[in-house]
Amino acid sequence: MSGDTTGEAREADISARDRLRQLFHGRSRAALRFQMAAAIIDVVIIAFFIATPLIRDRPAFLWIDYSIAAILAVEIGARLLAASSALRLLRQPTMLLDLFILATLLVPSAVDNFGFLRILRLWSLTQRGWLWERLRATRFGGWEDAGRAVINLATFLFVVTGFIYSFFFADRAGLEGYVDALYFTVTTMTTTGFGDITLPGIAGKLTSIVVMIVGISLFVRLAQAIFRPAKVTYPCPRCGLQRHEPDAVHCKACGQILCIPDPD
Repeated sequence: MSGDTTGEAREADISARDRLRQLFHGRSRAALRFQMAAAIIDVVIIAFFIATPLIRDRPAFLWIDYSIAAILAVEIGARLLAASSALRLLRQPTMLLDLFILATLLVPSAVDNFGFLRILRLWSLTQRGWLWERLRATRFGGWEDAGRAVINLATFLFVVTGFIYSFFFADRAGLEGYVDALYFTVTTMTTTGFGDITLPGIAGKLTSIVVMIVGISLFVRLAQAIFRPAKVTYPCPRCGLQRHEPDAVHCKACGQILCIPDPD
């Protein structure tokens, strides 16, 4: 009798894993709805992370913080359960990032100065293949590179703003200090450099240098993605080259005949 019960439990566990795999990695209508709902929740969570410096002194902050920690813990558990190899998933950068974010949510006071790193979850959105697959299936498929560049730029912008606010503008609490940090980050990234807001000391100068170098590189990457000829993602069956012109008939690397579908 106990053997039958154990077998039923094992079958139920396998069934649950299969359902989760279908939801996380499938392409059915139900799976796409689930993935879209998860993406919307992610955007709301990221908005909370961006607004954290402005609301962390509010009475409801810890309630929101722990609620998001519970949501993230459930998501991590579901992804581990759905994975074919949990150990391999735990070694992936996006999972390591999520575990770090979960730790900062569980002990927010202990890592208060590093809470801005939570915004890196915005970058993890670019690693979700289904998002770009859905985009490629529309008339906006040629904007994939620009979309990735915008997300990378926004991630860097808000991470640096949070860093500067936490370590240089902590004495300017509230919206004014955060806007000053955002203003300094934007003027430095664009190398405008009005000079009305500067960071003190050697650490401030080194921070400004890093922001300028990385920021202008991201802006150049965004400009290239917008203005260079659009390409589509279609793996060549012979050499595996991924990126081709939308009207390409032959692979430019090996000459293989291509049959790129028209999203229109």
